[in-house]
Amino acid sequence: MFRRRFRDVVHRQLELFEREHADLIRRCEQAERGYDRADREDAEERYGDYADLVDEATEELAALRDNYASALEEEAAVAYEQEFNRAVVKRFRRLALEIE
Repeated sequence: MFRRRFRDVVHRQLELFEREHADLIRRCEQAERGYDRADREDAEERYGDYADLVDEATEELAALRDNYASALEEEAAVAYEQEFNRAVVKRFRRLALEIE
C-alpha cells in the first residue's frame, strides 16, 4: 500500500533534485572520470575529491528525504524512507553509497 503511495512523490522529488543539483551531479561525474584517469600518484587525492562530492550529494538527498519523512507518522515514514532509498539506488547509484 505505502509503496504505491510514495512512488509518485519520490519520483517527483528525485526529478527536482536532479534539476536543482545538476551542477553537483555533473561535478561528481567529472570527479569520477578524473579519478579513473589519474595516475597512481594522483589517484588518492582524486578519489578524495570524488568522495567529498558524493558525500555532499548524499547529504542533500538525505535532507530531502528526512524533511518529507518528518511530516509523516512513524509507519508511513519508514515505508517512505525505504521507497526513497530504493529509488535513489536505481536512479543515482553512485550517490547512493551512504543513503541508508
